[in-house]
This record gives sequence, structure tokens and C-alpha cells, in this order.
Amino acid sequence: MQKRKLGASGPEVGAIGLGCMSFAGFFGTADDEVSLACLDAAVEAGIDFWDTSNIYGMGRSERVIGRYLAEKKPDVVLASKVGIVPGPPRSFNNAEDHIRAELDASLKRLGRSKLELYYIHRREAERPVEEVAETMGRLIEEGLIDAWGLSEVAPSTLRRAHAVVPVTAVQNEYSLWTRQPELGLIQACAELGVAFVPFSPLARGMFGQAPVAPGTFADTDFRKSNPRFTQPNFGANEAHVAEFRSYCAAKGWTVSAAALAWVLEKGEHLIPIPGTRTAAHLREWLGALDIAFTAEDRAEIDRILPAGFAHGDRYGDHQILGVERYC
Repeated sequence: MQKRKLGASGPEVGAIGLGCMSFAGFFGTADDEVSLACLDAAVEAGIDFWDTSNIYGMGRSERVIGRYLAEKKPDVVLASKVGIVPGPPRSFNNAEDHIRAELDASLKRLGRSKLELYYIHRREAERPVEEVAETMGRLIEEGLIDAWGLSEVAPSTLRRAHAVVPVTAVQNEYSLWTRQPELGLIQACAELGVAFVPFSPLARGMFGQAPVAPGTFADTDFRKSNPRFTQPNFGANEAHVAEFRSYCAAKGWTVSAAALAWVLEKGEHLIPIPGTRTAAHLREWLGALDIAFTAEDRAEIDRILPAGFAHGDRYGDHQILGVERYC
């Protein structure tokens, strides 16, 4: 596995990380044994940067990882998150007492005495981000976390926070069909020495090897009511992706490997964290590290999937609460 630096002063980790949200059943029924087998495949592939959150299955994802760590004791860099308070209605809390209590609970579930990286999952808009940075700085000083990060924020928020306590990573959605971070955030991260961690780089399964079938989504599936996966948007999106799928097949690439290679090429400070709950899907990604696009490949991908091709917003109004919009 190729290595990339997790921020200016962070550790080196595999260029591809692992998002563990699926372990909690967000995209279909989860099975802990299947999730554990997926972690085996990650270790085998050299994927040593794992990402989870306190709210993924209300601790279920962290518990699965904690069980694996206790049994297998792999050498991995762990990231978790705090700040979302599930509803209804959903709210956000970046107060120090809340952050500390949730960190303590996460560490217990993970069987760890500290986290290498701890994100503010969503910013509490009413609370100055400088205050939050000071809280995270104290956690670093106390040895409870090694570094901190932000998720779904604007470049202006990153700059304000970084000026108080250096930020190690920013995690925002970024893929061939979600391109907003190109409008300032990727550049700000590069300028400040902050890792940019794209989540959903495979477009919530849209860039999987097999076509997505919304009619099979469980009622609990996050995509069930997502604008890009409902008609007529889904049909239009699938037409684009089907052409990309054909192009990848002609080149001998898996669809997920090609989509991930496109993300990896956008900068050495990008460390994407595709998510899955199965070892088979994880293995489909690994060819990304062997793909070297030609100028002709890039031009053809841009033709098939031009910036802004996606029909529908990446979140519905009921899902976007707490996400900072800056363009």
C-alpha cells in the first residue's frame, strides 16, 4: 500500500483508508461477522486508516472495531467523530462537556486510551469555532487525542480553527459526482498542510462494480429518500455512470478502482475513505493504486462525467442540516 501523510505533522497512513459507516447498516442490513471479515481484508491490503463515529449505529460501528482490535491487535490509525445529537429533531453540540463525555464513551467502545484523530462531525453554528479549537487543543495536551479535524465545513471555518489549534484533517464528501471541495477547500487544505479526507468517494455505491438498484433499498437505507437516488434524477445519473462503467470495462479497470484513482490524483494530501461492509467490495478498490490515467483518459472521463453532471442535490433538505455551504 502506498503511503500518504496525515497532515503536516501526522503519521503516514495508507493512501486509501476505510470508512466504517456501513458496519452500522446505513446502506443495507449489516452483519458484524461480515464487517469483521471486511476488517481482515483491510489489514491484508495495508489499509491502516479507519474512520468511524459515535453515531454510526449509536456506537455499533465503534463496538465492531473495538472487538476486532481486541482480538487481532492490528497497527492502525483510528479516527472517530463527535458533535451530532440524533433526533428527532437532529441537533449539534460542540460544548466541551459533551465532547469529553462522548470521547470517553467512544474510547470505551473501541478499547483504546486515546484516538489518533478526532473530528467535529458537524459544527454547531452558534458556537465560535475558535472555542471548539481550544477544547480540542486541551484534549491533545491531555493525551486523549493526537490530533483533531473538522467535517463538512467551509474553507473560512478551517482557516479560523487552524489559526487557534492546527487542524490535521478535514473530511468532506468528494467524488466524481460531488465536486464542491474543488471550489476552495482542497486548495485551503494544501496551503495549510491539512489532509483532505474525501468521504463517499464512490458516490454511496454509485461507482460500484454492479449497478445500484434503488428498488431494493431497505426503508432504513440512507439513499431511499436521497435526491440523487430517486426518480427522475436516478435514471439520468445512471445513464452517465453506465457509460463510465463501459469505459472502465474497455480499459480493464473496475469501476470503483477508476473512480478512486480519479480522487487520488487530485493531490498528495488527499486520503479517501471509501466505505463498505464486505471484503469483496473492498478488494475491488485496490486496483486504484495501479491506474495511471493518460491525458486521453482524463479527457474521456471529463466528457462522460463532466463537473456538475449529477442530477439532484447530494442531500435532501432533511439530510443537509449542519453542512456548511460556501458557494
